[in-house]
Amino acid sequence: MKSTRTRLAIEAGYLFQQRGYHGVGISEVLERAGVPKGSLYHHFPNGKADLALAAADIAAEEVLRIIDASFDQAGDYTNGVTTFCYKLAKYFDIHEGKIGCPVSATLHGGPDNATFRDTLSRIFAQWMDRIATHAVRLGQSPDDAEQSAKRLFLSLEGSWTLARARGDSNVIRQLPALVC
Repeated sequence: MKSTRTRLAIEAGYLFQQRGYHGVGISEVLERAGVPKGSLYHHFPNGKADLALAAADIAAEEVLRIIDASFDQAGDYTNGVTTFCYKLAKYFDIHEGKIGCPVSATLHGGPDNATFRDTLSRIFAQWMDRIATHAVRLGQSPDDAEQSAKRLFLSLEGSWTLARARGDSNVIRQLPALVC
């Protein structure tokens, strides 16, 4: 069973992905997680802002896990990208196209402060670094791998937004043909 802190962060993360930081109330998170209000401030002394940062970190780790699972068995970079995009499209479908990127939907809509921006920048850099590491393992030079990872990441953020606008996960599935 997940800890109360983890349950709060996960449930808040799903809500933030659907409606953004300002579209989610604390009482809604507490109800969804099934915990009393005191639990929130015990685990997250700064309330909603701390909760959003924790939700983003949990989502970031899950995306890193998906990146690794997609590329670990890939015979080449294109196959890894294709698997990764298909996994993200499936995640999009499971949530009926009602969610944004697991971290940008949470942190872009939050307070305009350095902590949120720095966290978002750190997470995006981790994702690109992980993709680049796999690209090098699959035969790309370090410079090419860095460019490939950046191209995939930038395209993925845009495709996720377009998929959400259209309600169509195929936009994400079509991405490998555009970036590989």
